[in-house]
Amino acid sequence: MRPAFLALLLTLPGLAHAAPADPFLWLEDVSSPRAMAWVKNQDDRSLGVLQKDPHYQTFFTEALDILDASDRVPEPSQLNGNIYNFWQDPAQPRGIWRRTAPDSYRQPTPAWETVLDIDKLAKAEHANWVYKGANCLEPEERRCLISLSDGGEDAVVEREFDLQTSSFVEGGFTLPRAKIAADWADRDTLLVATDWGPGTLTESGYPFVVKRLERGTQFAHAQEVFRGSPKDVQVAVMSLTDGAGDHIVLIQQGLDFFRSAFFQLQDRGTHKLDLPEKIELVGLVHNHLIVKLDQDWARKGMATIPAGSIAALDMAAQDAPPVAVFTPGPRQSVEEVAVTHDRIVAAIYDNVRGRAMAFSPILPGVTGWKAEPVPLPDNASIGIVSTSLRDNQVFYSVTGFLTPGSLWLGDLTGAAPVLIKQSPARFDASRDAVDQYEATSKDGTKIPYFVVHPKAMKLDGGNPTLLYAYGGFQVSMLPSYSPVRGKLWLEHGGVYVLANIRGGGEFGPAWHEAAVKTKRQNAYDDFAAVAEDLIARKITAPRRLGIEGGSNGGLLMGVEFEQHPDLWNAVVIQVPLLDMLRFEQIAAGASWVGEYGSVTKPAEHAFLAGISPYANLRAGVKYPEPFIYTTTKDDRVGPQHARKFAAKMAAMGLPFMYYEAIEGGHGAGVNAKEKAEENALEMTYLTRKLMQ
Repeated sequence: MRPAFLALLLTLPGLAHAAPADPFLWLEDVSSPRAMAWVKNQDDRSLGVLQKDPHYQTFFTEALDILDASDRVPEPSQLNGNIYNFWQDPAQPRGIWRRTAPDSYRQPTPAWETVLDIDKLAKAEHANWVYKGANCLEPEERRCLISLSDGGEDAVVEREFDLQTSSFVEGGFTLPRAKIAADWADRDTLLVATDWGPGTLTESGYPFVVKRLERGTQFAHAQEVFRGSPKDVQVAVMSLTDGAGDHIVLIQQGLDFFRSAFFQLQDRGTHKLDLPEKIELVGLVHNHLIVKLDQDWARKGMATIPAGSIAALDMAAQDAPPVAVFTPGPRQSVEEVAVTHDRIVAAIYDNVRGRAMAFSPILPGVTGWKAEPVPLPDNASIGIVSTSLRDNQVFYSVTGFLTPGSLWLGDLTGAAPVLIKQSPARFDASRDAVDQYEATSKDGTKIPYFVVHPKAMKLDGGNPTLLYAYGGFQVSMLPSYSPVRGKLWLEHGGVYVLANIRGGGEFGPAWHEAAVKTKRQNAYDDFAAVAEDLIARKITAPRRLGIEGGSNGGLLMGVEFEQHPDLWNAVVIQVPLLDMLRFEQIAAGASWVGEYGSVTKPAEHAFLAGISPYANLRAGVKYPEPFIYTTTKDDRVGPQHARKFAAKMAAMGLPFMYYEAIEGGHGAGVNAKEKAEENALEMTYLTRKLMQ
């Protein structure tokens, strides 16, 4: 009966040309003994080569010394009138959350007080805790929700913590392990989106039901206040307060990764806000909701505010037209926006070079916003590190490829920023220089890229060169100081290239939109164009050219590996997406349909089938030997993509290196030792391929 039944199935519409069964589907069972045995075998094989290389131990020691250095700048967070910092070192590999007074922080050696010791907590509870941050109730900033992860995964538990006593609150709020979106409604009330049981998670694995949890109420008895849909990506909660004490609670219903509907939670229920679907919520100032626009904002009877702008909406008069705070030019982008007591501060980039701008309301009635530049060093990457609702002080970071990161503190009411801390140099940059060039992509678009190189570099095609890009989700790739890359690569004469390909946010929303879904080949063409430009300039040649990328950048690497196998001799594929015909069914993959498209739509299915690295591997092709890196604890992309790709290469007799770390989530390691190991493995691989 079975053969006849199968013959009948093959006559049904859509099944006659069904894809063959996936022979490596078993590797998607992340923790199964069979899958983990395969992982161990591949790890042992690759580590046996890379860790025995004479470069490995030196690279590992140098990377660990940098990552564990005691003279690192402790990144500040302004909270409760003090400066807080999370710190990891050899004595506290899991880390401590600590604080000091503002005046003390500005001293060379601040007087730190430990607030929470994660190493002690993990030992006492026999748990593999990784600290994932704190969400503190404003404006008091005494009670916080501490997020703790098992081994670095995105799922967390959240526990109520008292900053005054430096202890967890006995009988306080505790949210069980899940991918949680929670915030404070008031001191005794949380609004929680989490896994409430069967039928409360989206197809992406995130919550879509929000409930009000009162102090003293059992978790199971929380009251539902909002319900989205299983088709949503996620429903989240945001509690916003401004320096004057105005307070609103918003619910964000993520329709896809980029589009959302927004609701204000009020005593009588929820009120849908008249906001564009593609925006980033920033904060509240003078009871005005501050947003960053990823699409034009047009209402009947009002002037359109262009995509990429910062805008403000009066929450007390929501029918009034929103006001543009800042509108970028054609080669500009708004990279970061934050609010202070009664101001807005933003990092603005012009042709991928940063500056800071401050915006103050024109009073009375906030009739507009006055812009003023913040005097910080030019031709650098500018970041907003920390702000507070208590005042208008802002911590800024300033860095570049060859300039160690520095920390500046200024006041938006008039005091110019001053340098308060400077990272020491971790490598000799005196012999290096930075240039910015443009490549011409297949469709004629100019693609900027940076080249960090020895000043004495010969244009003979013989320079070992590492090319990096991301190209997705409107994430900008900016110049930054990487001590490990500098020490392990640049000091050895290597060239580093950062490409600003489409799909990123370097030139605003339009730069991203040019490479989404079926337009994604633009990003792949951009990357290849940069490589070809490097070769045409004789900076390097395919024998000496390597490429690297992670996550969405890992997908980029997989595509380039197959579309242009002759352009590179080394390919580092980190925590990647690679099976683009099943990505929606793996980990949180369904949440990225807004970026990649869906196999349920014929045109998008055809495109994904054409570029999916897992589907397009071919036996007999002379590919470079890649280094594939992932982590077992990655519950965002998942290790399944990397595993199946490597297994298929093995079945075809194709050479590859593979390493899967047990911990680390969607990233490299959870402590300095694990990160140093990963860095040393990659640099050993690149050195073997490009420098020898």
